[in-house]
Amino acid sequence: MRIRTIQPSETWEIRHKVMWPDKPVEFVQLEEDNLGSHFGVFEQEKLVSIVSCFVVNQEMQFRKLATLEEYQGKGIASELLNYIFKIAKEQDLRKIWCNARSNKKSFYEKFGMIDTGEIFVKEGQEFTIMEILL
Repeated sequence: MRIRTIQPSETWEIRHKVMWPDKPVEFVQLEEDNLGSHFGVFEQEKLVSIVSCFVVNQEMQFRKLATLEEYQGKGIASELLNYIFKIAKEQDLRKIWCNARSNKKSFYEKFGMIDTGEIFVKEGQEFTIMEILL
């Protein structure tokens, strides 16, 4: 397993397949993608997991964390989160946060993230804002 920086366009296929397969691929292409940092996990040169990070005012929001279905449950997304948490700490950021799908909340809690109680619905999917202060 190898983690490296990738281009925004390299995230789109996995975002689409894993998160919004019933939407057109353009749905997962964020306007602000060019403002972020994007990381991918590679297994044998195959991109299998991705995340996009956006830093504003000493806070990192990570978005679109996704792992191909056949690679889920192997700790790959956990390694990716540990990687970006380390980067945030090295940059002396004060907070990391995300819009987590409510059914994935327990995954983020394992990293010390706390549910803020701010819930919203997008395209029929319920999300909650999770955060951790550094």
